[in-house]
Amino acid sequence: MVQKYQSPVRVYKYPFELVMAAYEKRFPTCPEIPVFLGSEILHESRSEDGAIHVIERSCKLNVDAPRLLKKIAGVEHVFFIQRNTVNWRERTLRIEAHNETFANRVVVRETCSYSVHPENEDWTCFEQSASLDIKSFFGFETVVSPAGDKLDADYIERYLGQLTPLQESCLIRLRQWLQETHKGKIPKDEHILRFLRARDFNIDKAREMLCQSLAWRKQYQVDLILQSWRPPALLQEYYTGGWHYQDKDGRPLYILRLGQMDTKGLVKALGEESLLRHVLSINEEGQKRCEENTNIFGRPITSWTCLVDLEGLNMRHLWRPGVKALLRIIEVVEDNYPETLGRLLIVRAPRVFPVLWTLVSPFINENTRQKFLIYSGNNYQGSGGLVDYVDKDVIPDFLGGDCMCTVSEGGLVPKSLYQSEDEPENSDHIRLWTETIYHSASVLRGAPHEILVEILEGESVITWDFDILKGDVVFSLFHSKRAPEPSHKEATAPSPCGAGDNVQLIDKSWVLGVDYSRVESPLVCREGESIQGSHVTRWPGFYILQWRMHGPLPCSSSSLPRVDDVLASLQGSSHKCKLIYYYEVLASKDFRGSMSSLESCTSGFSQLSGVTTSSSQSQSSSHLSR
Repeated sequence: MVQKYQSPVRVYKYPFELVMAAYEKRFPTCPEIPVFLGSEILHESRSEDGAIHVIERSCKLNVDAPRLLKKIAGVEHVFFIQRNTVNWRERTLRIEAHNETFANRVVVRETCSYSVHPENEDWTCFEQSASLDIKSFFGFETVVSPAGDKLDADYIERYLGQLTPLQESCLIRLRQWLQETHKGKIPKDEHILRFLRARDFNIDKAREMLCQSLAWRKQYQVDLILQSWRPPALLQEYYTGGWHYQDKDGRPLYILRLGQMDTKGLVKALGEESLLRHVLSINEEGQKRCEENTNIFGRPITSWTCLVDLEGLNMRHLWRPGVKALLRIIEVVEDNYPETLGRLLIVRAPRVFPVLWTLVSPFINENTRQKFLIYSGNNYQGSGGLVDYVDKDVIPDFLGGDCMCTVSEGGLVPKSLYQSEDEPENSDHIRLWTETIYHSASVLRGAPHEILVEILEGESVITWDFDILKGDVVFSLFHSKRAPEPSHKEATAPSPCGAGDNVQLIDKSWVLGVDYSRVESPLVCREGESIQGSHVTRWPGFYILQWRMHGPLPCSSSSLPRVDDVLASLQGSSHKCKLIYYYEVLASKDFRGSMSSLESCTSGFSQLSGVTTSSSQSQSSSHLSR
């Protein structure tokens, strides 16, 4: 089993020469390092000018393991070979080490480097990477993990909080993967970390969850919600929630007087979509406030506290369509804002609350449920109650505190404001916007998804922007002089971003090179990748954008399929691929930019990104970028 670790960059505020003098004191042995029992020089050499000094040592280390395990393994100590190369001219030290004990079963490799800080020559930087390859030891099998990237240790501690070395490594590796697949447009580190925590630092699960969320944000333009969403006057008057200072830990405090809210009236008057938009704007505002409090308090604040007052909760709140809407909202929030709730304080829970909790709790993640504190009656008062989590001078007046709270008191929504029954809101799924520039599609084995674009003049520009949500696909662009007739194949399940119809245009009787021609080389697109590209058309006619499942193509009797294709076929035979896409046709006279640097003009990613610089690769007549 191969595991890799990459440390963040650590900075010692001492000159390189002083750090080297301290480092040399550990040889041949050092009482301050109990695990290091001693060393012996095997080889030593210097360059003619003395600038480069190389020492190879055998190092003896104590095994930190139970005595029974030592007896089974048959060793009390382990030996490592260490090679140190000091370059006094460039002021660097490179350390390479590997194990000598158990080398035929376990391979441990470590590389460390000391170098001068790039911005302060009196400081020294330290980096460390290591790998563990278990070939055959106590029944373990081989599993390969990806390599890492770099993050500064001071930055991690200041803005992200205390992380174990393995957690740091997971963050760095997932961050690097996003960097490679999204070309620099990656979410902020605290956002990535939330998804890792939600999946217990399982990189594969966190990556899948994060990619689905990023595609959802992109499709429904969630990044713009704080600028574009203005709650209707009715919502401002009857929605009983709002921000109220912070708790004792510095977390932003949100108060929700759910018992005073007419959820049935709000759903009937505004519909689910408006309520969902408002809840999403609250979550976006919460993330923004966390960043502000991090700067104010000088320590990482990555979640907020919610105080829910249930006084007034009754059977009206259990109105089935209202509960259904609540469950959908919870699902969206759980999928896209994990680990943002630090604590949920529920006060004045009435007898009807267990009924609501039974309906709602199965849809709430276990990690989130553990953050709930529930008080019935007046148990929230006094020691062990709110004062343990919220400063006394911040407790709102309606809970017996001295602080005036501006959160609306709600009330019943007048029935005259209800929407007419003949214009019901779509109840099949929540759509954040009535219109979205992105479409969704499912790609099945043997059933590609194809889009027809008719070009009436030469040298027009076709641009595209798509995200692969699930599976690996191959993207191609074809040209035909004749118009194909579309055929539809319904997906067996809806796409996570909307309808997932599968449209096929190229007839099975068509012959490539006769009935149609390929104008773009096939591009293999991996799960999680974001692809933007453009093509300058040479001829009028019909252009077909095609996404097909990655796997073996039909082969002639004289050729055999490749091993990779067979494996891809076996792995994907029971799956389907999902994607969201956008395309646009620009007349040559309207295209902004030169023909040598084509870029999709609607390929925005996410303002969750700390860095959003775009990256592109231009070709002579087309442009494709991941």
